[in-house]
Amino acid sequence: MREGPDTAAARITGREVTGVRALSGALAEVTLDGGQVVIVKRQDAPGGVGAEAAGLRWLGEAGTVRVPAVHGHDGEWLVTERVPAGRPSGQAAVRFGRDLATLHARGAAAFGVPPPGGPRDASIGLAPMRNVPGDDWPTWYAEHRVLPYLRRAVDDGTLRPAEASVVDQVCERLPGLAGPAEPPARLHGDLWNGNVLWGADGQAWLIDPAAHGGHRETDVAMLHLFGCPHLDQVLEGYQETAPLAESWRDRIGLHQLFPLLVHAVLFGRTYAVQAVETARAALAR
Repeated sequence: MREGPDTAAARITGREVTGVRALSGALAEVTLDGGQVVIVKRQDAPGGVGAEAAGLRWLGEAGTVRVPAVHGHDGEWLVTERVPAGRPSGQAAVRFGRDLATLHARGAAAFGVPPPGGPRDASIGLAPMRNVPGDDWPTWYAEHRVLPYLRRAVDDGTLRPAEASVVDQVCERLPGLAGPAEPPARLHGDLWNGNVLWGADGQAWLIDPAAHGGHRETDVAMLHLFGCPHLDQVLEGYQETAPLAESWRDRIGLHQLFPLLVHAVLFGRTYAVQAVETARAALAR
């Protein structure tokens, strides 16, 4: 029988469990002796737990945006601090934007570099993500982010070859489309709205990272992909701290190609069509 979150939490923390509340099939709140509540998450993707734990620690070491503390992990289970939920506010959003800009500025050794102690073969959600270092962002982004998922979408029949050629054209033209060169930033890597927790302490917290060295506009583009509460205020705080390069809004689609293709592989044709439309829009600029 598969181990449950209560048993995993007791084994990993070395403490007695007094309660458990399932949040989903892979996530639970577990109460430890003394009343401390922790989050226990099962991750089936190979290397996923180690990558997430290393990512949380790397982001946390920056001392900017808050992230839950890691209490322990193994090859399947991750135990982290529980963040009491609050409500998003404009004030918290401005602070989040400032802190996110500062996090990015902490930098990384190269594009694609994993967090210290993190695996080369990591994951983004349930999908594999390989962290291979590179010095040139357009080349690295095409080779290690866009094209692997483009090929898989074609192989799976989710994308037609003629549609894939549009994305190929974007990859070929990336050096001219990517804007001014940027140093590698310390990225969350999967910064959609669901991975931003608005805490009861009045601050935004980041969870479920796919952390790596990357282009800072990628995190910003992810916030736009599925929406984010008070996004204008988040951007206000960001721009006050470290203004984005001119015409950054025109490049949002370039940075969204990777997550859209990931979603196409995981969830199907709707996202494949959106990826192609995004690629066509990028070529038209």
